Amino acid sequence: MKLRNYLLALFCLLVFGAFGFLYVRTWVVPKTFGIILFVSDGMLAQHLTAARLYDGGADHRLAIESFPNLALLRNPAQDFAVPDEAAAATALATGVRVGHRHLAMDAGGRSIDSILELARKRGRAVGLITTGSPISPTPAAFYAHTADSREGDKILEQFLGQAKFDVVLGGGARDFLPATKGGLRKDNRDVLAEMQGKGWEIVRSKAELEKLPFYRTAPLAGFFSPGELAFSNQIESGSQQPSLADMVQRAIEFLEVHSKGYVLVVDAGLATSAAERNDGERVITETLALDRAIATADNYAGRNALILAVGKHGTGGFSLNGYPLVPDHGVALLGVNAAGQPAITWATGPNGPGAKDEPAAFQTPSALNTAEDVVGIGRGAGAERLRGFMDNTQIFTILKDAL
Repeated sequence: MKLRNYLLALFCLLVFGAFGFLYVRTWVVPKTFGIILFVSDGMLAQHLTAARLYDGGADHRLAIESFPNLALLRNPAQDFAVPDEAAAATALATGVRVGHRHLAMDAGGRSIDSILELARKRGRAVGLITTGSPISPTPAAFYAHTADSREGDKILEQFLGQAKFDVVLGGGARDFLPATKGGLRKDNRDVLAEMQGKGWEIVRSKAELEKLPFYRTAPLAGFFSPGELAFSNQIESGSQQPSLADMVQRAIEFLEVHSKGYVLVVDAGLATSAAERNDGERVITETLALDRAIATADNYAGRNALILAVGKHGTGGFSLNGYPLVPDHGVALLGVNAAGQPAITWATGPNGPGAKDEPAAFQTPSALNTAEDVVGIGRGAGAERLRGFMDNTQIFTILKDAL
């Protein structure tokens, strides 16, 4: 009898302890408050190496090199070994591999929930930053569902309807304005005015962005350029375009006042735009702009935040060649060396093989996407799972588990 009572008491104690553990884990210990995902084709090994050398020489270190977790990410689409922008972004946004041009929609036409949609369902605030238009493929993969990423009007209606962002910052104003106001819309709709009528606060300059208070009840949209934002080395002192780091700082300040936390996605796409043009120096400077933005997130989001930065795909086959000295940096790495050899070369792109500076082995109107694994780095709870070789779809799993 005593043995039975002893075993019963022990069983009850173990059950109580198990329930206590689950209670503490679920309710007492808070989930990760801030979750930030950077997506950029600056996250390639060649780009990061070139950016380090350009910024300060071979002994220099980028801010992201302090992040403790790193993996190489496989990134095929469902139909092609090399993804396009839509497929690569969808894999990150949803954890599902899809075909070219598909945005968060599988081959059967079924919509797939993105990390931002799941975050919204769990009561988190959601934000989006892009250096392009919010209806371009990479940002759209996080809220829109379509089998063709070229369907701009369909994507726009989903942006206005089901997306329900708290903060959106970037370029692309002409996609929202009629031709009479400098836009591309042929239906004469002023979508920015429509957004204001529905309660959005619209800002168009860095000064307006900086004046806004942290606490806000209305959703915020910032459109700082008609099309893509200017390259970082084009932004002059006193410019009314905020830098990528400026937008990241302000977005975190706006989002972190929400009691249930937030998820912020940052699409730093100008490295891709530069690569498509065979503009090597701007590939490098946009990678450095990304590095500064990640450092800003690291400073402002707090040590308990989860921050990941991942690539989508390679473009153009960029290569920094030759034998620069250890301290060489900046323009010393560019142009043509004393032997007449180009410092930067490309596999494909508009420069073609005849160009003296930054030639491309094969001439194409725009540089082609390349088959190469992309880099993923991170810090915070869950980022320790970035190890070795992984599928890019696993980024979604890390983010989802942090919600």
